Amino acid sequence: MIGKWMVAAALLAVSAWAAATQQDAKSVIGNATAALGSENLKTIEFSGSGYDYAIGQSANPSLPWPKFIDKTYTRVVDLDAPASRMQRVRMQGENPPRGGGFQPLVGEQTQTQVVAASSPQAASLRDELMMTLPYSFLRSAAAASDATVKSQTMGGKKYTVLSFTGSNKAAVRGYINSDNLIEKVETKIDNNVLGDIPFETAFSDYKDFGGVKFPLHIVQKQGGYPVLDLTVTDVKANAPANITDAGAPAPAAVQAAASSEKLGDGVYLILGGYAALAVDFKDYIVIVEGGQSDERSEAVMAEARKLIPNKPIKYVVNTHQHFDHAGGLRAYVAEGAIVVTQQINKPYYEKVWANPHTIAPDKLARNPKKPKFETVDDKKIMTDGNQVIELYHQRNFGHNDGMLIVYLPKEKVLLEADGFTPPAQPFTRTPAVINPFHVNLEDNIERLHLDVQRIIPVHYPADNRKVAMSELLMAVGKSN
Repeated sequence: MIGKWMVAAALLAVSAWAAATQQDAKSVIGNATAALGSENLKTIEFSGSGYDYAIGQSANPSLPWPKFIDKTYTRVVDLDAPASRMQRVRMQGENPPRGGGFQPLVGEQTQTQVVAASSPQAASLRDELMMTLPYSFLRSAAAASDATVKSQTMGGKKYTVLSFTGSNKAAVRGYINSDNLIEKVETKIDNNVLGDIPFETAFSDYKDFGGVKFPLHIVQKQGGYPVLDLTVTDVKANAPANITDAGAPAPAAVQAAASSEKLGDGVYLILGGYAALAVDFKDYIVIVEGGQSDERSEAVMAEARKLIPNKPIKYVVNTHQHFDHAGGLRAYVAEGAIVVTQQINKPYYEKVWANPHTIAPDKLARNPKKPKFETVDDKKIMTDGNQVIELYHQRNFGHNDGMLIVYLPKEKVLLEADGFTPPAQPFTRTPAVINPFHVNLEDNIERLHLDVQRIIPVHYPADNRKVAMSELLMAVGKSN
């Protein structure tokens, strides 16, 4: 009887503690909301300037992500929907350009990103806003069933830490100062290359705008690297939002079914996402390019096995370490395939693939294997006496220091990534401004004396049209 009484008393104590903690969290959220003046806030528009960074697009694994200058930046957010419209005028932040997109920015570029309540991306917008706006963080905390509070001292300063579990099951923590203003929010998110990575936002220099306080400085970091550094100069509370979809494209993660084209005897081009090759060697299959995601890799592997049945996938050739080109490699490692990459990338992959993937476990996390590598310095020939794949280091390429180009001498086909990404319509004349990446690719082809007739851009044209070498020559002003 005494034992049962003690258990009951313990349960009552735990219930009382939980109720008190929830009540404390509710009070903390209420006080912070009042301090921000956001009790009746429906929309917010903020403008300023600063920097953004191309996530996972560094010129080599040892460098931070490339920086771009946001000459102007304006974002309108409907907090209830939620919905968002961001417009910015962007300029190259590094000279010469290093990493980043497959075309260096020349002058200014205007970007608009819209996520309406009806957009496919709307499901993830709430989490992104939670890490971008203090009001959205408080709304997420208020909606959580497990919000708790505690006191913590950092750097000699006392904070109230408001914590709860995010939608991805990772802990979210907000650090609230003695003025009831949020100075920092932190959590962890999944990255298909890096695994579980920290995501943090620092808010500082709050200013009152018509009764609503807004931080004049917002700095975000992912995986320890900055992704946004914004200085705010103007804020409009409850301004008209009117955010509509306007035919926004589906998220990049949504892939079409894999399809294929025969390039030669036992050589196949696989489309439906980033272009890949499947090559039939005597006792195994070689896949060229394992980009994007586990899902894309599974689709490519399935298509390769349909085209080349009853053989294992022994090798996957990786063009470079940018996240969109390395995002599916872990699926091949889980299959036991050997990763063939430029030698600069091997230590990086060994390091980052050892990170935990607990937030969104992928195939390798569920089926752990130690990665196996074969590296390329300047040149590597893969052959079984019949099939031949030539791998070359693309020298002096500003987009990436460890880029490989892939040449099939029998087919006179070159696969390349980001050196030449042709427009929807073929070039009919040399453009007024010649892309230096195009020039570099053509220079490397000429240096290596490659007899190229057809180019396979990994970023394949949307209409699946064929790209001839003559088009690259036109793009660099060398056409006949």
